[in-house]
Amino acid sequence: MKLNLHIDRLVLEGLPVNRHDGPRIRAAVTAELHRLIATQGIAEALRQGGAVPSVRAGDLRLGERGSPQRMGTQIARSIYGSLGRCE
Repeated sequence: MKLNLHIDRLVLEGLPVNRHDGPRIRAAVTAELHRLIATQGIAEALRQGGAVPSVRAGDLRLGERGSPQRMGTQIARSIYGSLGRCE
């Protein structure tokens, strides 16, 4: 399966991040989404192609300020869980 994943905008509302963390978090989100889709698959409607205009990740419990990698991984897992509802 060929996967082309593009995140146009990642809104990190309410998270304790600085401007240097944003690109690192985005990279971690992208990498984890690629991994999850490759290993666990994706909804049939999304497999056939197309764009999803937005996905709400839902509430996250990150605790104390974590690394950008850890935050990105948790965000990606939340997004992945929401993708099943995009059908």
